[in-house]
Amino acid sequence: MWRPPASLPPQPAAGEAAAALRRLAAFLGRALPLCRAHATQLYAAGLWQRLVAAPPDAVLRALRRPLREPSGAAGGEWDDDTFSNVFCENSKKLINVHLFALAAKYYSLSHLGVCTPLEELLKALGGDNQGSTGIKTDEFMNNKKSHEVQVMSELVDKIANYCGIKQVIDIGSGKGYLSSFLSMQYNLKVYGIDSSNTNTNGAHERNRKLKKHWRAYQSRARANPESQRLEKANDSPVQNEIKFKAVNERTLNNSCLQSQDQRTTQDLVPSCVFTEVTTSETSKQTEIDLVVQAQCNESELSEEALAILNVLPADAVEILSSSKCNSEELCEEEKAQRKMASIKAKASKSSESNLYFPLTSYITAETELGDIITDLEDCIMVGLHTCGDLAANTLRIFTAKPEIKAVCSVGCCYHLLSEQYENQEDCTEEVWGFPMCQYLKDKGWWCGRNARMSACLALERIAVGQMLPTESLFYRAVLQVIIEEIYGVTKSERHVGKIFSKSSSFLDYVRKSLKKMELDDSKLPDSCIMDYYEKYKHRMNELEAFNMLKVVLAPCIEVLILLDRLCYLKEQDNIAWSGLVKLFDPVKSPRCYAVIALKK
Repeated sequence: MWRPPASLPPQPAAGEAAAALRRLAAFLGRALPLCRAHATQLYAAGLWQRLVAAPPDAVLRALRRPLREPSGAAGGEWDDDTFSNVFCENSKKLINVHLFALAAKYYSLSHLGVCTPLEELLKALGGDNQGSTGIKTDEFMNNKKSHEVQVMSELVDKIANYCGIKQVIDIGSGKGYLSSFLSMQYNLKVYGIDSSNTNTNGAHERNRKLKKHWRAYQSRARANPESQRLEKANDSPVQNEIKFKAVNERTLNNSCLQSQDQRTTQDLVPSCVFTEVTTSETSKQTEIDLVVQAQCNESELSEEALAILNVLPADAVEILSSSKCNSEELCEEEKAQRKMASIKAKASKSSESNLYFPLTSYITAETELGDIITDLEDCIMVGLHTCGDLAANTLRIFTAKPEIKAVCSVGCCYHLLSEQYENQEDCTEEVWGFPMCQYLKDKGWWCGRNARMSACLALERIAVGQMLPTESLFYRAVLQVIIEEIYGVTKSERHVGKIFSKSSSFLDYVRKSLKKMELDDSKLPDSCIMDYYEKYKHRMNELEAFNMLKVVLAPCIEVLILLDRLCYLKEQDNIAWSGLVKLFDPVKSPRCYAVIALKK
């Protein structure tokens, strides 16, 4: 039975969200030349002279000093006219850096007033976490992933309880961290769908290794019943608790679950890039390590280790029976424990409510979920850092499928979004990642890949002291001048990649880069390469200032994409509540905003 949305916190009205989008789009329309420029072209295309009127040092000073309110805007009562003089009307150059920085703050989600506080939403959803077992995610996830999974899973569980549903579909589930936690911690039935066979197989492999580890673990426990009884008699309750915690930590730390999420966040590349490499040798070595660890820990094994059953997925362990074991030799306590473990195993097999099913499928807006999930029922669709168009398609599937009662989606990889109006001659697709709402469609709005790449920059991280990689970008910008002037190459399908970290000097960097780009470096003497370095090294401050301008503007571009998605939901007739919620600490997880909606 659906509960009315009256108890949910106030949501931004459709008109309010649309007005915020229009105001932001008007400002970004003037800032687009700066958004669409790439630091690689800074020297080759003379970007600073074309786009910024002030000298680089003046820009850096303005961005580093505290923001002051503009005259006539006491009390923070700014309006769109306040920022009308940020750019020159004729030359389109940036002329007022201080107002530029204030505008970026003015058009942030918090100032636009369209963001719902997470605490208010959690309080309104109510309910308690009856499925909670106190699992510590930091034992088998890195700090970033642990933070994301804990916060998002609590919200998803409360939404599921509010809607009276038990099934969750995790789109772009990757390695299954969120899916596994929702299943283990909150007893939800989760289908994790990912387009990568590697990720899906990795999730299955993780469960298989846990089973193998548990067999060795339990085998040692049965082989040493007498030592276990002695330990039980001699250890105090506190010692037992400490010992069990240590065994548990080693169990989890040596299992496949301890593998760190390979998504790495960098300041100047999207924070969702991840790779996963699995080899048979690694798998074999991991299995050997697990068995060796179990043997090393045999003196510390106790029957209390059976409690690990409470924190593993129902299909992650098998309770093995052995005909070689003489039940008469077991003490009554051990018999009772084995009986309880058997009951747990049978209960798990008879109830599928807390299972996690990793599936492989490429999801589009036209995907029929019933063809993938045979027992599809009323459910909530979630996505934690779904890349590119997948975040947009998640919302489209949500609005189109009656079984999906709610959605909680955190997108990322904005540079991978397809844009309907970016390349007019290539408009062959029918469904695009951007724009989604009717207003931006009517305007033919497009950001461009460089602007979308800028939206992935992490302003909050830089604000707390994480520096921009200026030197590596400087190398790349000077290299661009060389390949254009010496080789006549303005566009190449081959990319330099991460050559900087493997180079001992600028000379070495250029040589390696030219070879990777398949350009003949023999025609370029060392002296010529170093002449280019000397010519531009005094202009490195241009690059630093240019990147800082893009970093300051980055949140505005992200807000445009998020508001586009929110306004799309507001245009639908079957949505009871929709909003944007800041889920994560942006220093830990820069892509921290979720698009959340519940149907009528």
